[in-house]
Amino acid sequence: MIEPRSSPLHPALAPWLAGINQIAAQAAAKGIEPTPAAAREALANMTLYFGGQAPEIAAVRDFVLPSLPTVPLRLYDPRPGQPLPVCVYLHGGGHMAGSIEVYDPIYRRIAAHADCLVVAVEYRLAPEHPYPQGLDDCIQTIRGLPSWLASQNLGDGRGLLVAGDSGGGALTATISALAAHDRSLAVRGQALIYPSLDYTLSQPSTVENGAGYLLETARIRWYFDQYFGPHDDRRAASPLFMTAAGLPPTLLITAGYCPLRDEGYAYAERLAAAGVPCEHVNLSDMLHTYLNLHTLVPQACDATYDAMASWIARL
Repeated sequence: MIEPRSSPLHPALAPWLAGINQIAAQAAAKGIEPTPAAAREALANMTLYFGGQAPEIAAVRDFVLPSLPTVPLRLYDPRPGQPLPVCVYLHGGGHMAGSIEVYDPIYRRIAAHADCLVVAVEYRLAPEHPYPQGLDDCIQTIRGLPSWLASQNLGDGRGLLVAGDSGGGALTATISALAAHDRSLAVRGQALIYPSLDYTLSQPSTVENGAGYLLETARIRWYFDQYFGPHDDRRAASPLFMTAAGLPPTLLITAGYCPLRDEGYAYAERLAAAGVPCEHVNLSDMLHTYLNLHTLVPQACDATYDAMASWIARL
């Protein structure tokens, strides 16, 4: 039986979403235009109110790489002294919002569920730092991190897992494509959670789920307009259109009511055609950014973290 791409929206999300849509309609009626500051505040507040209480982690430390002192990093270590897998997590936010502090509950849950080290990256954000500056921060972090981990006797020495949601998924998939031809990027697996993979927004779900489901296609276009310059080739920058040959084993999680859903399906098909191992899980009653809504849909969130844990354990 083929799993449906969407089923009725989770009942815990429907009343909350109705309130969000009412607020959005009122803002539109007043002619309120989006701003980067408002986008950042909205994601931060949503995660603060609905992110829930995260587990305690044995050791949490802020650091920088000697080779990259301008990019703050944070390490979450659930079992200090043990050779655990290392997962670099690149937060979402449309390349414009999100931060280590906003995503702290998510990092902690990944470390706890998957029994792995999590390294969070404070990459630069648009529009102050447009494409490819944030991407470059992530590339240089992944390039320099293994030697730093070795100097600190951290990790299992088997290469890095890279994970990300939404815009962070775009960064993750881009780095994985680069790593296929660059041995200085030691990526042994990628986990993509409702990732942004097609900057041209040409997949059917951008229409089907394009309005009324929190992340709207018009808003995504606005995000991309802040991220890219007028002469950037958005298709060339899209992981969906990069070669799939040589990509690492992949965990892909999509959401039924996400406008980016079909980008994930198309990407999974390209990986399958290239012979790349890909585990694809579609949560058909979820919408984009559900990991930031933990108190509303804890079972879906825990299922996602458990899927990551199982996938990491099998690599």
